[in-house]
Amino acid sequence: MMSDMKYILVTGGVISGVGKGVISSSFGTILKCCGIEVTSIKIDPYINLDAGTFSPYEHGEVYVLDDGGEVDLDLGNYERFLDITLHRDNNITTGKIYKMVIDRERHGDYLGKTVQVVPHITDAIQEWVERVAKVPVSETGKTPEVCIIELGGTIGDIESMAFVEAFRQFQFRVKRENFCTAHVSLVPQPRSTGEQKTKPTQASVRELRGLGLSPDIIVCRSEKAIDQSVRNKISNFCHVAPEQVICIPDLSSIYKVPILMESHGIVEYLNERLQLGISPMPTARKFMKQWVDLSQKIENLRNEVVIAIVGKYTRLEDSYTSVTKAVQHAANAAGFSVKIKFIEASNLEEEMKQECPASYHEAWHDLVKSEGVIVPGGFGKRGVEGKIAAANWCRVNSKPYLGICLGFQTAVIEFARNVLKLEGANTAECEEDLEHPIIIDMPEHNTGQMGGTMRLGKRSTIFKPSASSSKIMRLYNNRDMIEERHRHRYEVNPKYIKDLDAGGLEFVGVDVEGTRMEIFELKKHPYFVATQFHPEYLSRPMTPSPPFMGLILAAKDRLQPYLIRGCKFSPRQDYDYDDSEDEAIVQQLSLTQVQESDGSSAYSSSSSML
Repeated sequence: MMSDMKYILVTGGVISGVGKGVISSSFGTILKCCGIEVTSIKIDPYINLDAGTFSPYEHGEVYVLDDGGEVDLDLGNYERFLDITLHRDNNITTGKIYKMVIDRERHGDYLGKTVQVVPHITDAIQEWVERVAKVPVSETGKTPEVCIIELGGTIGDIESMAFVEAFRQFQFRVKRENFCTAHVSLVPQPRSTGEQKTKPTQASVRELRGLGLSPDIIVCRSEKAIDQSVRNKISNFCHVAPEQVICIPDLSSIYKVPILMESHGIVEYLNERLQLGISPMPTARKFMKQWVDLSQKIENLRNEVVIAIVGKYTRLEDSYTSVTKAVQHAANAAGFSVKIKFIEASNLEEEMKQECPASYHEAWHDLVKSEGVIVPGGFGKRGVEGKIAAANWCRVNSKPYLGICLGFQTAVIEFARNVLKLEGANTAECEEDLEHPIIIDMPEHNTGQMGGTMRLGKRSTIFKPSASSSKIMRLYNNRDMIEERHRHRYEVNPKYIKDLDAGGLEFVGVDVEGTRMEIFELKKHPYFVATQFHPEYLSRPMTPSPPFMGLILAAKDRLQPYLIRGCKFSPRQDYDYDDSEDEAIVQQLSLTQVQESDGSSAYSSSSSML
């Protein structure tokens, strides 16, 4: 093990959203494949204490950690790529740093001194980074050897100046052989000339160097592959060797990024620059075999599954990053590429038929033509009726359905209205003084404050003894208890649970006290499942989330054979889905296995379901 902690600082230039999160994750992935323990820190220069109160249109999705931290979506990239568990302190914001310094000042830690950005704020930043970098990795219990730090925003932003100054000092504090800077910059190619322009990168690097940080690695992002002459020009004008310029064009899959970076010789460079002590050096990509295999599999998928996401924030796809990644993980594992159709929930509502018929009919066309439907979480009244309409259509027409958080709640409301005939059933989030408040707020989480007051983080869900035959419990390998992450303030009203259960909406999973409903499943349906928790947060490229896997397989009428095999695929399954064995299994099922006790068919035929 290395004696000193190593740090890789990743900065960005020219524009935000250039891909620093994926680049940072790829650095970690490559080093982890070399047997090095890695952790990550994301720095967001905004003054908010956390991302919890952001609009999804403002900043994309809010990612939730095991400890309930509401953080930037880039921490989701880190967890998915590195397969590690991060904590709220792995996300630093200006608000957190200033609050810590002000609390110290009020406590009297700086008595007699004027509290200033330098040295008090910059020292606090450095202390925070050093402390968090040494927190043992949850999965192994070992202390990390390398900490990758992503500085949000772009170099030159006034908001990030204190952090840049902190790291200018930090590089001398930890010594040069323990600190490395990677600068991610855009190389645009204007259509008018067709020429790749290096001036923006040159200016960005010049500004970074003027602030006291010299990049050791320059990662050039571009739409198309960068010519060697352009690479040499960047090397010449930015004072780095050609091998220190890494070119990452737009790729068909983000999982190709670490493979491409490794092909540039990044392991050899980092091993020498940071004295990592990797010996012997990894041989020709064998150490990254699982990523190469995953990338090749995705590249060769020929069969497609179409999934609709009925959401409230569909104008910005980053609002549902974890959901789309979870869908892709499950589809790829099952042998399918995935086509995601985003449907604005409010466009499904009857009022839209008069206000904007084109949007209304387009939304319903996409919903009907999809092979599976996901209704994810959200807040507020807008679009709720559209989500209820989507749940109703899926229930009545045997369309595979997965509801998450608000999607769980709207499906319960739909069932109460149309099966139990409780007229006016709704959620207290939308209306007050309801005759049938099917969804109510949780008293202990209704504090009047908006930030960090929800039911957050990893919590246990217990499967009821009666759930042993349920699809969702079998997808979780018949475990009695599972742990998933939550983010909500409302729950199913306990007053209506018995009636809902008796009507056929079976709550198969509850919290440890048995009072809060966590999972329901509609038995007489190919796949109608909803969860109060957010299963997308724990989905990984190599280990997809079970509820998402169930949806993908049900969408392709493959769920039953998969469950019969004990949640395993056919040994012959490769890039083309070989369904001959599945069909044989289905034919061998006796009528008692596919019929309910009343003699009616439990599953619709493929033609009626899809």
